[in-house]
Amino acid sequence: MKTFTKEERLCSRKSLDLLFKNGSSFLLYPFRLSYLFVPGEYTFPAQVVINVSKKRFKRAHDRNLIKRRIREVYRLHKSSGLYPALSDPNQLLLLSIQFVGKEHHDYLFFEKKLAAAFKKLVLSISTDESN
Repeated sequence: MKTFTKEERLCSRKSLDLLFKNGSSFLLYPFRLSYLFVPGEYTFPAQVVINVSKKRFKRAHDRNLIKRRIREVYRLHKSSGLYPALSDPNQLLLLSIQFVGKEHHDYLFFEKKLAAAFKKLVLSISTDESN
């Protein structure tokens, strides 16, 4: 389950527009997470898009390094931190992870902060479902 296949990536322009217009979001520095549930039958419980601002990181290799680190943390921690909370097979979670920090960080920092963001996301999902 420690893979990150094409089906898990959010590429559809229609889904992206839907996520950013109708989704909920929260900020846990250095990440802003936006999420939205859509009905349907899917093989994976979530689709993810990872963003790094070109305004903050002018050089492509800086943006790519940050995205690679975020993807790796997501790939390793999705099965333990995120997927257990997504038990309904008839819903797909559209998730956007935006890096809003201004400086470079090492892998351990990303791991710690994204784990905390997943906990907050699971808590937000459970409170949204109870309301």
